[in-house]
Amino acid sequence: MLAAIAAGVIAAVTRPPVAGAVRLTVPLARVPAPVGVLTRLPGDGTQLALTVDDGVSSAVVAAFGQFCRDTGTRLTFFVNGVNASWSENAAALRPMVDSGQIQMANHTWSHPYLNRISLTAVRDQIQRNADFLRNTYGGDGTPCFRPPYGVHNADTDRVAAHLGYTTVTLWSGTVGDSLPETEANLVASATRSFSPQQIVLAHANLPTITHCYNQLSQLIAARNLQSVTLNDVFA
Repeated sequence: MLAAIAAGVIAAVTRPPVAGAVRLTVPLARVPAPVGVLTRLPGDGTQLALTVDDGVSSAVVAAFGQFCRDTGTRLTFFVNGVNASWSENAAALRPMVDSGQIQMANHTWSHPYLNRISLTAVRDQIQRNADFLRNTYGGDGTPCFRPPYGVHNADTDRVAAHLGYTTVTLWSGTVGDSLPETEANLVASATRSFSPQQIVLAHANLPTITHCYNQLSQLIAARNLQSVTLNDVFA
């Protein structure tokens, strides 16, 4: 079974460019990043912020990188540095990070519930991951921070803000891939969520999403959406 999963992901990484792929342009105007909780993009434009969390699977992270190379899609990874995928794929991802096509942001070092650990441990989780991002990808992702599971409170927000993470970045839509799901259901969730000014949550953990890239790219193109990183939108 593991061999079959690995073969499926490898096929996604090595397949030819996605049908219907488009090269999307970078927005010219940016606005100040909000202080506090962010759930959607501001304004009434046609932007879509695809955000991808965790990185449990190195093969899935690699497949997301290939998807970006094939289609020009811009996305933001919310990284847990404990996952070896971010070190293993750094050489392939770093050029797209340096060009601004991919943004790396902080999701804590090892994905704990922040309301279940001490504030000192919260600080250590964020700081350790910031150090990893800076050393591996050249930046710490400030001011955007995503608390694991979306769980946060005023105390954890203050700790994050003290470290420069003043924008607690949640989401307004999801691909529905946090648990095992069928390709059809993932595409159905994306169809509901891919709309203007939405911040959409996905994960680089399970292989099924790697089989849906064609549909996701076509959905973005058909709806005339502009894929953006959070850095594209916020100064």
